[in-house]
Amino acid sequence: MRVLRLIAATILCVATQAARADDIEPTWRESALATVPAGYVAGTAYRTEASTGYLAVYPATSNDPKSPASVFAARQTLVVALTPDEKRAVSAELKPRVEADPADDDGDYAKLHAELAGKRATLPEGTEPCDLGAWSIDKDPNGLNVRAEPSVKARVLGTLPPPYRLKLGGSENTPDGGWLTEFRIIGFKDGWFLIEGAKPPGKDYEDEKRYPRNAPKPYAGRGWVASNKVGANFANGYTRAGGLFQAPFVDAKWMPAQREFGGPIDGDGGPKRLLACSGYWGLVESHDGVRGWWRSLCSNQVTNCS
Repeated sequence: MRVLRLIAATILCVATQAARADDIEPTWRESALATVPAGYVAGTAYRTEASTGYLAVYPATSNDPKSPASVFAARQTLVVALTPDEKRAVSAELKPRVEADPADDDGDYAKLHAELAGKRATLPEGTEPCDLGAWSIDKDPNGLNVRAEPSVKARVLGTLPPPYRLKLGGSENTPDGGWLTEFRIIGFKDGWFLIEGAKPPGKDYEDEKRYPRNAPKPYAGRGWVASNKVGANFANGYTRAGGLFQAPFVDAKWMPAQREFGGPIDGDGGPKRLLACSGYWGLVESHDGVRGWWRSLCSNQVTNCS
């Protein structure tokens, strides 16, 4: 159902984002930047009305993996008093933001995040709800430990296999380094991802009849893995491609970022690092060192995730 809703919204989202890419910032935004409070970063000037401007702002620490922003947290806006001709800022005040996000016109992700927020009680205390596809990048021959709590001292529940190649007759699509073990990320806390549903490496991509019965089997239950052992690919989150957002919102500051072999990031390939998550957003570091948020990550190892 979630996939169907996203597909149904695709045409509207693409059209909206294309139009938005051509938008010209209102004249008053430049002068309003001087009024942004310390500790905040300006995003989009998303509305002008009756000599009042509204500027999206987010905490400067929103893309810090030690204090990542939450898509579920209360938001604020900088309400800017303008000159009568609406060309220059006179004063500004930080206020709670209560109106719907004009940059998410279809409202689909707002609904999906509301559903995730409702599941918070089913997660360990202090866990940030997430929903992303990912895989283990750990090459330790003993596998990646899945722990009972987000700590290296916690009990090991099981392991996730390292990259795996079929010894005989494997698919021609097998990645050079072997198949990675995929899973769902359902939460984040203090540098650890809460995961579940791990699948045998490569089983979904190989001929079922030729997949070895003695292939490594991962721990498929719920548990914690260190964030620096996890990777993923970019998927189409129906936002502006080519860069990352400073906070997990489409009206946050946008920063150009590059793919591994050059060119703006898009739905082909993945980030250099996956650092944190919130809802359907992943906090990542691009291959040219830009740190920010991308909406929607997947674990498809054969094709892109557009």
